[in-house]
Amino acid sequence: MRNLLLLPLLAGLLAPPPAAAQSTLTTKAAHPASENTTKNWVVSGVVTDQTSHDPLPGVTVLVKGTNLGTSTDAQGRYSLMVPGAAKAVLLFNYIGYLPVEQRVGTHHTLDVSLKTDTRQLEEVVVTGYATVTHQDVTGSVSSVTMSESRADKKNKSAARALQGRAAGLAVNSNSRYAPTPVGAPYPAQQEAGAGDTYAHIKENAFFAAKKDPLSTFALDVDNASYSNVRRFLNEGQLPPRDAVRVEEMLNYFRYDYAAPPTASPDPVHISTELAACPWNPAHQLARIGIQAKRIETAKLPPANLVFLVDVSGSMDEADKLPLVQAGLKLLVKQLRPQDHVALVAYAGAAGLVLPPTPGSQPQTILDAIERLRAGGSTAGGAGLRLAYSVAKQSFQKEGNNRVILATDGDFNVGESSDAAMEQLIVDQRESGVFLTVLGCGRGNLRDSRMETLADKGNGNYAYLDNLDEAGRVLVAQFGGTLFTVAKDVKLQIEFNPARVANYRLVGYENRLLEAEDFNNDRKDAGELGAGHTVTALYEIVPVGSAQPLIDNLKYQPNIASSLPHAATQSEVLTVKLRYKEPQGSSSKLLAQALNGAPAPIASASPDFRFAAAVAQFGMLLRQSEQRGTATWAATEQLADGARGKDADGYRAEFVRLVRLASGLSGSGSVGVR
Repeated sequence: MRNLLLLPLLAGLLAPPPAAAQSTLTTKAAHPASENTTKNWVVSGVVTDQTSHDPLPGVTVLVKGTNLGTSTDAQGRYSLMVPGAAKAVLLFNYIGYLPVEQRVGTHHTLDVSLKTDTRQLEEVVVTGYATVTHQDVTGSVSSVTMSESRADKKNKSAARALQGRAAGLAVNSNSRYAPTPVGAPYPAQQEAGAGDTYAHIKENAFFAAKKDPLSTFALDVDNASYSNVRRFLNEGQLPPRDAVRVEEMLNYFRYDYAAPPTASPDPVHISTELAACPWNPAHQLARIGIQAKRIETAKLPPANLVFLVDVSGSMDEADKLPLVQAGLKLLVKQLRPQDHVALVAYAGAAGLVLPPTPGSQPQTILDAIERLRAGGSTAGGAGLRLAYSVAKQSFQKEGNNRVILATDGDFNVGESSDAAMEQLIVDQRESGVFLTVLGCGRGNLRDSRMETLADKGNGNYAYLDNLDEAGRVLVAQFGGTLFTVAKDVKLQIEFNPARVANYRLVGYENRLLEAEDFNNDRKDAGELGAGHTVTALYEIVPVGSAQPLIDNLKYQPNIASSLPHAATQSEVLTVKLRYKEPQGSSSKLLAQALNGAPAPIASASPDFRFAAAVAQFGMLLRQSEQRGTATWAATEQLADGARGKDADGYRAEFVRLVRLASGLSGSGSVGVR
C-alpha cells in the first residue's frame, strides 16, 4: 500500500507546537442594552476548525455547571436554550481540539473556531487497511509514503518505520503474534484470568431459622458470569473462583414459570417448588422463580438509546471493539422507526459521533458504528456524562431511555476508582435514564467495575464472549435487555422454624440486604426487564434432619409447640416481593407461601432439576465447601435429563461445558483458584 493513513491525526502534527493555545470567536450582538440575568434565550452558532475553517460536526456544547447541552450537526451548527443566559457560560468540547469556554453575555449568536490540541497525540491510530479519500475523513490527515520509510534500511516493517517519526505518535501493528523461531519451545499458556479483576466472593453460610428467620436480597438479572465462564472453558481453562457467580449462571437460562395473568396490574409473578437437594440428600432445596410479563417487540414503547463505546487503546483487540461493533449492528437491525439512537465514543476525551437518529435511518447508524477505531487512554467518566446528557436531550417520558455502555472497564483517566464511578452513576440514575453494560475482552477485564456500574445504574450487565452471545442479548432478548417493567425489586423470605432448622441462599452474595432495607423505598435494588425470569435457590436443613448442623439445645423450648398447627405442618417459608414501576417512587408488595412436603429430586420439574444442576456446577467450579456429594458426572446426568424442549440449544451447550470442566479438572489447567 502506497500510503499509511493516520486517523484521526491532529492538524499540524509535524509543525512546531504553538506558543499558546487560542480559539477564535466571532459574536453577533443582539440587544446591547443592560443585561437581564434572569432571562432565558436561545443561543445558536457554527463551530469550525480554526485552521481549515471547515465545520465540525459532533462538537459537544454544554451550559457550564448543568447537564443542559447539545451537539453540532453535520454543518457544525448548534442551537441551545440557555437559562439565565446573560450569566451563563458555554463549554465547547471535541476530541482532538482544545476545549473552549465562552460567556454568553448579551449574545444570541456565538460562532466558535476550535484549535487542534497537539497534546492529545496518544489518540493517533495508524490504519493500514485501505486507502481513504479525503472526504471520508473527519479532521486533518497526514501520510508517510513507503519511499520515505525505506530511507531507514534497518526498519523491516511499516510500523517500525513510522515509530518515532512524530512526537507522541504510537504505532500499533496489525500483527498480533510474533512468529515462533523454529525449534523454540512454545510459551506457557497464560494463567486463567491473569490481568482481569473480579470482586471477591465470600460464600453464603447457613443461618438458623430460629435466630435469623429473614433472608433479604435484591434481584439480579445479570448473566455476565456464565458467558465469561464459558469463554474460559472453551479456551481450555477452568475459571478463577471469583469469576463464578452462581446466581448469574442460574439466570442465564430461561425457565417455564407462570406469567402474570393478563388482567393483573402486577408486572411479575412468583412461583415456588420444594424437592430433595441433589448434592445432600438429607437436605431440601427450595426454588423461588420470578417471571416478568412478556411484551411483544412491536408493542414496546419507543426506545431512546445512546450507544456509549469505549474506543481506547485497550479495546484494540479482535474480541473487543470489532465484536462490539458487530453486536451493535445486529441491534440496529431490530430498531423501529419510532426508536432513536445516538452514538458517543470516548478515549482520552469524549465526543458525539452520531446525534439522535431515528430507526428509519439504519444505514446512517451503521455507518457511524463502522467508523469507530480504537486508540488512546480511557476517560470513562467523561463518556458517561456526555452519554447521559445526550439521552436526556431526547428523553421519552413514556419510553425506554437507556445508555448502552460497551467496554472492557479499563478506565484510567478521570474517575477511575469504583467509588467515584459508582457515585457518578448514582447521581445520574434519578433522571430516568437506565444503564446496560456490555463487557468484552480478556487480560484487563474489569468485571467488578462493570457489575458495579450496571447495578447502580438501574440496569444489567452482560459479557460478550462471541457474536452469538451479542445476538442473544441484543436481538433475541431485546425487550428484556432494554425495557424495564419493574425496578428496585427486592425479595424477603421468612422461614418457618417449625419446618426449617437452617437455610442457606445459593449465590447472590453481592446482592444481600439488611432486613430493614426491604421496606425502605430509598434502598436501591434490582431491575426486571420484559420477559425476564429470575431464579433463587435455598438449601434447607429440615427440622428433625438425620444430619443436623447443630444438636438440639437442652434448655431451649420446643418452638413447634408455640406455633399454630397449620403453619407447623404445612408452610415452609413465605416469599415477599417489593417492586416499583419503572418511573415510580413507591413500592408495591406481593407475597406467596411455599407449602407441602419435598418431592424426590427425580420427580421435580425439569426446570427445577436443571437449575439445581447449574447451581451444583457453579459450586464445583468454585470448589465450594458446601458442594457435598456433587460430582461432574452427577451434574452432567442431572442436567442432561432436564434439558426439556431446549429450542435455542443453550441447555445442550451447558451439558457440553460440564464435560469440558470435568476433563480440565484433572489437567492442571487451573488459574488462581
